[in-house]
Amino acid sequence: MKIHIKSTWTTLKRQIFIIYNSSLIILLTACNDDFLNTVPKTTVAEDAAYSTPGKLLAQVNNLYGQLQNATFYGGRFIVFNEQRGDEFGQNDGNAATGSAVWNQNVASTNEFINNVWSSAYTAINASNILISKLNGTTIIPDSVAKFYVAEAKFVRALSYLSLVQTYAKPFNLDKNGLGVPLRLSPITSAGNNDLARSSVAEVYAQIIKDLDEAESGLPVSYATALLNTSRAHKSTAIALKTRVYLNQNNYSKVAQEAAKLVSANAPFQYAAGSLTHRLEANIAAVFGGSYTGAEAIFSIPFANSTTETPPSQSSLAFNYLGQPIIPLATAGIASNAALNTPADARSGLIGTNAAKQKVLRKFAIATAPFRDYVPVVRYAEVLLNYAEAAAQNNDLNTATALLKAVRNRANPAYVFPDTDLRTKDALLNAILTERRIELLGEGLRLQDLQRKLQALPAKTGSIGTAPTVPVAAANYIWPIPSGEISTNKLMVGN
Repeated sequence: MKIHIKSTWTTLKRQIFIIYNSSLIILLTACNDDFLNTVPKTTVAEDAAYSTPGKLLAQVNNLYGQLQNATFYGGRFIVFNEQRGDEFGQNDGNAATGSAVWNQNVASTNEFINNVWSSAYTAINASNILISKLNGTTIIPDSVAKFYVAEAKFVRALSYLSLVQTYAKPFNLDKNGLGVPLRLSPITSAGNNDLARSSVAEVYAQIIKDLDEAESGLPVSYATALLNTSRAHKSTAIALKTRVYLNQNNYSKVAQEAAKLVSANAPFQYAAGSLTHRLEANIAAVFGGSYTGAEAIFSIPFANSTTETPPSQSSLAFNYLGQPIIPLATAGIASNAALNTPADARSGLIGTNAAKQKVLRKFAIATAPFRDYVPVVRYAEVLLNYAEAAAQNNDLNTATALLKAVRNRANPAYVFPDTDLRTKDALLNAILTERRIELLGEGLRLQDLQRKLQALPAKTGSIGTAPTVPVAAANYIWPIPSGEISTNKLMVGN
């Protein structure tokens, strides 16, 4: 029997990030362009692919390589989420730079629509295969197998969250509406394409189930800062759960999960094993240097080598700064006073280019090769998730303390006006504004608009104006890709 593993890209991708102990190893895989990724140009014999502890570890780390895919969390998925929101303009009308994404005018045949879907399902299938192969294995101790299964479930949960947020109506709009197919069994041969869409609620339930089981099975920490940043551990699963529950307006569960990671009093932090999570003293340290500080809960790393370099047009630095494809919108959060005063350290992450456009400098490696790490989850988000949930739960003191922690890290002298904190609604508005400032460019603005059931606002860029997208509009979410519809007889569109 052969194990079939391939990418859905139309071009070869030969980078898979592998961490073996504290070393970086490159696993080369051959891929082809069949949409469902079940039949590769080359195959690996099952006994060879899963025959030793080292090869099993390679398969585990292949999961993280799937997330590093340039169409997925390696860059483009983050950019697409920002293009669909309202914080960025668009300089380039070329389809290859996502102009149709920014214009809110993508069709099911669009390459990006198909690539995000297929890269997520490739990661899911790789997770399913590994979970299956580790069931009853005698090659590694049960304790190690438990860790690996938990990592696979974390990757599967993160991938399904990206899919259900992108291709299905928001949970708070229609939780019983059509979600995406829940593929929980490995596909290792052709002819297993047909699977109906589960409901949005069913997909979210599976995500939570995977994250609960991942939390139970994952290690508390790893031996190095790099591994603590780039591989899932218990706090990674917990932190992602706060995001998932926030999308569902399940504020009591957000608070319950966040409290596992956030101390009851300032300075807010979490410590377990060799791991400590807290806000960095200087926010610039989050986006430069080692990228592996205490604030990094989970990031996509790029090694300092020619084989570990994201494609230029997919990298965050190229899109935000190097070209830039998407400069900051003048009517967006970039106009907020916090980002326009030297007293707030986050203003140092905003620059002005030769065309007098404001640009985001969080990802500041502005010339090739672009090797900025991509932050997927960081501690500041957990604090803000917790703050919003606490405010919604009428715990205004906790919400205020958490909000101040994030703001005062960047500007220790800042004092919120009393009008921002006096009432629940005012405090919630201040927290949501702080999210826009703190998490700018990290791919979360679209999530916040959609979970709040807000229209996608109109915006202006060099290529013109993108229209407002009402919540009820068909293009509020992305269409199911044409590739999936053509190969899955049970698939129906939006």
